[in-house]
Amino acid sequence: MSLFGGGGVKAVRRALVAAGSAAQVVRLPRWAATPEDRAAALGASRGAIVQSLVFIVGERPGVVLVAGDRVCRAEALPRTLNLEGEVRPAEASETERATGFAAGGVAPIALAQGLPIAIDVSLKRFATLYVPAGDGRHVFAVTADELKRLTGGIVSYAVTDGEPHHPARPMQRPFDRVDGLL
Repeated sequence: MSLFGGGGVKAVRRALVAAGSAAQVVRLPRWAATPEDRAAALGASRGAIVQSLVFIVGERPGVVLVAGDRVCRAEALPRTLNLEGEVRPAEASETERATGFAAGGVAPIALAQGLPIAIDVSLKRFATLYVPAGDGRHVFAVTADELKRLTGGIVSYAVTDGEPHHPARPMQRPFDRVDGLL
């Protein structure tokens, strides 16, 4: 149960409309607790499923949005979110108090409190992202740029483990021939 009294999905719909987003909330055919479950229900890549994770840094909660095929590097959050203190995952009660949503369905919009948000840059690998929309059975689909606009989050290379994604730099092979020099 969320602080919205079961209306978390409605709160997300209202927030999308208020932000001028064309994104629509979609109901999955079944409850989906993990990125794997959501990917299977949507027929999408696991990496396109956004994990909305809540951590406590010192005394302050923060949210990190991570690709479903990546692991959050919690130790990077203080610097990324400009917070100080020890980092730990939020407990279920802390998550609900800080966000208004129960763990497993934390939408990064319509939050109960204004929270700092970090966004995993590797999400830019996907044309469409599927974001939790208030519970484990609803998502909304957006682009990475729209997700940043809606959340005001900080895009970071540091918040996940895995191969770095550099969308501004095309892949180059180190020994390509350049004007016959090699």
